[in-house]
Amino acid sequence: QGQLVESGGGLVQTGGSLRLSCTASGFELNDYAIGWFRQAPGKEREGVLCVSRNDLPSYILDDVKGRFTISRDNAKNTVYLQMNNLKPEDTGVYSCAADKTVWYGQSWYGWGDYWGQGTQVTVSS
Repeated sequence: QGQLVESGGGLVQTGGSLRLSCTASGFELNDYAIGWFRQAPGKEREGVLCVSRNDLPSYILDDVKGRFTISRDNAKNTVYLQMNNLKPEDTGVYSCAADKTVWYGQSWYGWGDYWGQGTQVTVSS
């Protein structure tokens, strides 16, 4: 039974950086497309940044362009979300997901063979 575990969230000031990790067990992450999603309090979950299994970007939220990037460490079976120049509106629970198909920004319902439990990111003003 595969699973994803996120880590790296925390409290950071406006303009700061965080790197979130998403580590897989029970399956090879490099065989999957990856998506990072977030959910702010009182809001729907939204896609942040998603890549194909070949790391080609398939979706990026306009507001994070130039600030967030995805990278993989296949040896560690881990994907990272590097977040720079953070803003208070980036606050939320960040979750990673893996699926055999690519996510292009359609409804995320039904997408994701695996989902992590999420990690909290709080950006103070």
